[in-house]
Amino acid sequence: MDQRLLHTPEGVRDIYGREYAGKLHVESRLKESIRLYGYEDIQTPTFEFFDIFSREIGTTPSRELYKFFDKEGNTLVLRPDFTPSIARCAAKYFCEERIPLRFSYQGNTFTNTSNLQGKLKEVTQMGVELINDPSVEADAEMISLVICALRNAGLSRFQVSIGDVEYFKGLCEEACLDEETELDLRALISGKNYFAAQELMQERGVDACCQEKLLKAADIFSDMYSLSDMKDTAGNPRSRKAVERLEKLCSLLELYGVREYVSFDLGMLSKYRYYTGVIFKAYTYGVGEAVVKGGRYDRLLGQFGKDAPAVGFVMVVDSILDALSRQGIELPVPQKPREIRYTQENYAESLAQAQALRSQGTSVILTPEEMVPEDKAPEGAAHEGKAPEGVTHEGKTPEEAASVSQAAGTGAESKEPVAPYPVCRCDSMPVREEGVK
Repeated sequence: MDQRLLHTPEGVRDIYGREYAGKLHVESRLKESIRLYGYEDIQTPTFEFFDIFSREIGTTPSRELYKFFDKEGNTLVLRPDFTPSIARCAAKYFCEERIPLRFSYQGNTFTNTSNLQGKLKEVTQMGVELINDPSVEADAEMISLVICALRNAGLSRFQVSIGDVEYFKGLCEEACLDEETELDLRALISGKNYFAAQELMQERGVDACCQEKLLKAADIFSDMYSLSDMKDTAGNPRSRKAVERLEKLCSLLELYGVREYVSFDLGMLSKYRYYTGVIFKAYTYGVGEAVVKGGRYDRLLGQFGKDAPAVGFVMVVDSILDALSRQGIELPVPQKPREIRYTQENYAESLAQAQALRSQGTSVILTPEEMVPEDKAPEGAAHEGKAPEGVTHEGKTPEEAASVSQAAGTGAESKEPVAPYPVCRCDSMPVREEGVK
């Protein structure tokens, strides 16, 4: 047999056993947090027409898309990003709606990055979108939900960095940059390549004072008090308005009780060009990239025929799992199923016992006695599969077995107790550990 048949392509992998059980647990905790904020599930196709993720939309570059053709010759794409798909769906089915729409989603995304980057090309994402609400209160709800979800997943040492692309756009407008220069500069600054950014501005003849402002903004990490200083030195109405919105957002996050998790980065930008206002990313120990990314995109739905503001975020489940693992945080996994061994002679009795336990919510597997190695046989059990005297095949005494059968006959429930797991409430946010800067 060709051994290559056993391997997966670069950038994808199999997940099984305890790791997959842990992933399902994290997903359930994130999902519960989203439910607390009243978001409705929505599902979009795994692949879409190429135009949904085109350059005009401002999403993933074409070279990083998985493209293929259907039998009619249409160019299709495996989704690299959920947001354009949700925007298309909302414009199609909720075009006339004017009340706030809350959607949540979960699924895998696909990005055709270089093998040399060492990144997964298929990742599981979970996120939310809030449509038809332009308010700063909607922005605060997003960031509060991010913090609530990460805490419920088991993380306590993380930080949410917040910026606003309008601040950068205001500075570009003040410097009279054309669209091409602005896009090139955005790519360099978002990659923290400040030397190349300065060289680009010098080549394009940008005023020295404007160069200084743009480079200074790219490296500003602020608290609420220094935000006020940035507003005074903004130099243009667009940037000043962006800082004022961040100040109000900061005040709202204090009301939510999550201010200590937040910092401000006025140089934050995104490779997604559809963002129009506040943007944010969550970082934690053990993972180099952001585990959550989001922001406001007030003009994206207009590309699909619905003029509506929106804000949302995506959580990268695989990155959150990596962070939990590298921080040594144990995840609860389901107990192993109860095993009942049987022979041909006692199969009916063993099956009845298994069904009685399953009716009470207990996981049970039936195993032929002859398929169990001798060193795995219950202590004192005979080779033909009989249980030790006074004990049934699933390890219960006859009295316990009779109790199980009686419960199964009456339909009574007797599930094993499950250890409680704390649920984060927005009105009683737990205090995080000290030491995170």
